[in-house]
Amino acid sequence: MIVQDVINHLEELAPLAYAEDFDNVGLLVGNKQAKITGILVTLDTLEAVVDEAIKEKCNLIVSFHPIIFKGLKKLTGKNYVERVVMKAIKHDIAIYSMHTALDNAMQGVNDMICNTLELKNKHILIPQSETIKKLTTYVPKDEAEQLRTALFGSGAGTIGNYSNCSFNVEGYGTYNGNETSNPTKGKKGAIHTEAETKISITFPKHLESQIIQTLFESHSYEEVAYEITTLENKNQQIGMGMVGELEESMSELDFLNYIKTKMNTKCIRHSSLINKKIKKIAVLGGSGSFAIEAAKSAGADAFITADLKYHDFFTAENSILLADVGHYESEQYTKNLLVAYLTKKITNFAIILSNTNTNPVKYF
Repeated sequence: MIVQDVINHLEELAPLAYAEDFDNVGLLVGNKQAKITGILVTLDTLEAVVDEAIKEKCNLIVSFHPIIFKGLKKLTGKNYVERVVMKAIKHDIAIYSMHTALDNAMQGVNDMICNTLELKNKHILIPQSETIKKLTTYVPKDEAEQLRTALFGSGAGTIGNYSNCSFNVEGYGTYNGNETSNPTKGKKGAIHTEAETKISITFPKHLESQIIQTLFESHSYEEVAYEITTLENKNQQIGMGMVGELEESMSELDFLNYIKTKMNTKCIRHSSLINKKIKKIAVLGGSGSFAIEAAKSAGADAFITADLKYHDFFTAENSILLADVGHYESEQYTKNLLVAYLTKKITNFAIILSNTNTNPVKYF
């Protein structure tokens, strides 16, 4: 097994196409073709984690946070980022990061928080837009079914939990029943004059290159005419944060104690108590102040996140309970999620959960 094989599995869970624009995800250090000796999964890649990988004979580190976030102009070992990269290169250790690609995944970071809190009726808090694309092309009538089947096989027509639901055919060389298509470029090596069928099919944007390749391989024309457009629809299966519900409502104090136990945190910073029962919960792992208004609009009684600033707590405005559990604490179970996922995908290979505590924040 090589590094690329593991990457393929990870991108089934969290395609990098859905990472935020500011992020730095994917293979940050190493060779995709390198043969793997072991996989170590961590939240952060620090020097101690690289040392752990060396000890465990793992030459691939799967990390949630990217060790390289800003551009590196020198590698002199003057800071922890440079030292990590230098040590990883020296010992032929690859580093792969998922970060906001996993934040935006339906079975990602926020789903893990919901599961930890035993929330029901889960859905995305801030669905991502412009993630669905549509392919429109023309094909000879007698080849339409073959092309349709090939495109479905490449993942087209499947959005979220719905399969083969986004396919449309307008046949017999007509467009909306009143335009006839008469192509001048025909089958490979021949002129084609038969009537065409128009095919329109949607697909998730991360599959675009795969869909186009299938189109070219399955189509009989030398020059395939096609158009790809981006739909404005919001994708209910991809996005930041999640909303769910407790089995039974709780008082605010009971709820804060519940979070403290479930999220294994020593401290919760929260907004003023508003004397209401807590049942509907919004969550967003990591820095989530930007989602406060979305949580309020969703009708959440409480919003669990991290890295809230002083003035952020004012925005609760006595309508929602804001709970800052800490950045590390909100994402701490992410590596368990990745280990469980990879263990199911790679059954004949040991996936090691890092024992290194990478939380830089200490409590007195």
